[in-house]
Amino acid sequence: MTNPSIEAVKLSKRYGSFAALTDLSFKIEGHKCVGFLGPNGAGKTTTLKIFTDMIRASEGQAIINRIPVHENKRKALETCGALIETPEIYPSLTPKEALSMIAEIRGVPREERNKRISEAIAELKMEEWSDKKVGKFSKGMKQRINVAATLLSEPNIILLDEPTTGLDPRGMAAVGDIVKTLKKKNRLIFMSSHLLNEVSDVCDEVAMINQGKLLVYDTIENVTSRFSGNGGSGSIEIGLLKPLDDMTLNKNISSIPGVMAVEKIDSRNLRIRFNGGNENQERLLVSLVSMKIGLISFRPSSSALEDTYLNLIKETQ
Repeated sequence: MTNPSIEAVKLSKRYGSFAALTDLSFKIEGHKCVGFLGPNGAGKTTTLKIFTDMIRASEGQAIINRIPVHENKRKALETCGALIETPEIYPSLTPKEALSMIAEIRGVPREERNKRISEAIAELKMEEWSDKKVGKFSKGMKQRINVAATLLSEPNIILLDEPTTGLDPRGMAAVGDIVKTLKKKNRLIFMSSHLLNEVSDVCDEVAMINQGKLLVYDTIENVTSRFSGNGGSGSIEIGLLKPLDDMTLNKNISSIPGVMAVEKIDSRNLRIRFNGGNENQERLLVSLVSMKIGLISFRPSSSALEDTYLNLIKETQ
């Protein structure tokens, strides 16, 4: 099967004199998670509603798997799962019953429904709640059911519209972990958000939008490197297997060429600011590994993405 893809071709949407989208164009292809990042009112939900044909574009096309959505909605969306805004679930139903109703509406063959529902419940780790009434669930658990509903058509593309909106920190973390799980099964996930840390933690790439216009689309590393506006410096966060002593922190890591500052986030996580761009980041990571300090993870710092985001948004005001 060819790589899943979504493409916006000069999408515009006007409501009278107000332009919600203006000539929005991008093409996303492959198995990855892309964050669609922008402030409230930037045009994120409008874009996703056009991709699901919930609303019509004033101009341009939304294309899923090389099929124009408006011209052939059924074919374009048959392998696409979508969660737009936050749909309500009948409180008297159990997750199994709610998902069965959705499967029937979506046209899942009767003989396959139980299998797909069981698989979705298992992937979202909801087995112990599958026969309990939804009315007693937290917002986070209800959102888990909504995400499970997107899996019933066995999609290779999943569109998520700010899936953590309205959740407490625990619920947000749970949904973030779910999205990471969804990434493991060769899917293209396109997730809108206005939360920088969420995109930085979950996504591989980012498309930034403001006032209905695309600002940039690239990997998070490239975006922060190109647009952070801090003279070629960057910031990474590293995770350690065990706590690090102060001597190693202050003497050894701080003395690595290019390191500007080292900050302890907690006992097992550090934030390191460095200069020199991507090439120096590579050398920095090699040095950290050679020190054998128990490095188990690294990622661009959310503060680096925040700097980039704020600079790009400011330029469009």
